[in-house]
Order: sequence, then C-alpha cells, then structure tokens
Amino acid sequence: GPLGLRARTLVEGLVSGLHRSPLRGHSIEFAQHREYAPGDDLRQVDWKVYARSDKHYLKQYEDETSLTCYLLVDHSESMLYGNRGLSKLQYAQLIAFSLAYLVIEQRDFVALMTFSDVIDDWLPPSGSPVQFEDMVSLMERAVNHRKTNLPSVLEQATQRLSRRGLVVLISDLLDDADAVLKSLRLLRLSGHDAMLIHVLDRDEVSFPFDTMSRFEGLEDLPHLVTDPRLIAASYRRAMADFCRQLEVGCRQIDIDYFRVLTDESLASSLPRLLAARSSASHWMRGY
Repeated sequence: GPLGLRARTLVEGLVSGLHRSPLRGHSIEFAQHREYAPGDDLRQVDWKVYARSDKHYLKQYEDETSLTCYLLVDHSESMLYGNRGLSKLQYAQLIAFSLAYLVIEQRDFVALMTFSDVIDDWLPPSGSPVQFEDMVSLMERAVNHRKTNLPSVLEQATQRLSRRGLVVLISDLLDDADAVLKSLRLLRLSGHDAMLIHVLDRDEVSFPFDTMSRFEGLEDLPHLVTDPRLIAASYRRAMADFCRQLEVGCRQIDIDYFRVLTDESLASSLPRLLAARSSASHWMRGY
C-alpha cells in the first residue's frame, strides 16, 4: 500500500546512517565458538574447551541480543480523526510500518497487535521480510468504530507477550491516564521495555475553533454545541495537563514517552523519536 511504500522509502534513507539500531538492547551474549587463528586475542580463548579437546577455540559474542519488538497500534474510532492530511490512524500506521521495516532490516523480530476495546488482530513475532507485507495488508484493511479500552488491552497484551522485548504503544491515549499508567507499570514489571508514542491532531492541542460549532463526540461521547471561545482556555489547559501527566508518569516507570502531531513530517519526527530512544539511559539494558 502507499503508506507501506512511504515507510520503506523513509527508513531506507535512515538505515544507511545507522551503525546499530536505537531500538535494540545492549547485553553482551555468547554466540558461538570458532577456531583460534594467529593474531587472535588470547583473552577470548575458551580454556574449558581447550582442557577437554586440547584445541584452541575462541568465544565469540553477539554485541547485541536479538530484539523482539511488539507494535501495539490503536484502531479505535477516535483515531479516525484528521482535519488535514493524514488521520491519526494513518499517521500511527506510518510510524508502525517505519519501525517494523527498521527492525526487520536490523535482522530482528517484529510483531503486530491492533486493538480498540479488545485485541482485534495479532501477528506473532517474525523477522521475515514477508512479515512487513503482512503487517501492511492487515493494517490497511483493519478499521473499526469501537471505543478504546487501553487498560484492558494492555492487561491482555501482557499475558500474551511471552518473550520479553520492546513494546511500542502507538495511540491517541484518549482514556483514563491513571488507569493507562497502572497497566503500563504492570507491563514493565513483567520484564518488557516500553515506549509510548502519543499521536494527536494539532486541533486537539491548539483548539483553533472560533465560531459557534457542533463538536461530535467520539467513542460513545455525546455531541456538544457551544461557542468554542468560551471553553478554549480551559480545554487547552486540560489537554496540556493530560499530556504532562502521561509524560511524567512514563518517566517514573522508566518508559520513553514521545508525542507527535499528525501535521509533522515523519521524515523529521522519526529521527527525533529514534534519537530520544537512543539517549534514554535504559537503552543500555538488555532484555
């Protein structure tokens, strides 16, 4: 699809400049033995093997453990909003496609979970290039009009994700912040690393409306007819407080929080996202 193609083109431009994926862990793990050759570092000789076989073998290590990246993408009704350009859902899909392509290019594993008030679709972890195509076809056909129930979905996800890895949640997070953070804390306690990508339309942040308007409620909320100038200041303050609560709450439980607006070019926001991930202190932890 067109979004998948955009993601592939974008990531191919980024990958050429990466020496290691900023999404990966950094634990040093033993990989295999190989025979000693003149000039090799004697400190890497496995003397236990030598004692058994009278042959010199070197221990080789993988600089990084293989990563399993779980992409959790919100497909609920509120994600369909978009006043200009891409909807929140399309932008979330573009981010997910980009990260999936990056993970597969780094020879790691990626899984996809789409959700609303329940888990809608699940693609188990795979490192095959076919996985990317499967993700694109699944996400481009999956649209629903149900509400979000993030705490319930995160609880189900925590039970389903058996292998520890990096969980990337991509959502507008229009749910109870305390409940979401509580569920994310349980996810972290189960051993997963986590990253929260908060996708919003600029209208939801700046509230630019200035004439009598009818605001349609999403996800079972009633509509509201009002002069937006009467509520603009309190709305902006409430939205800023909501985002700050999520950001501070994520920091307290060692989760990367990254907010993006759908009118931002992904060519600039994706490198910023990866840079933020790279500079996080817990990036150095292994899985």
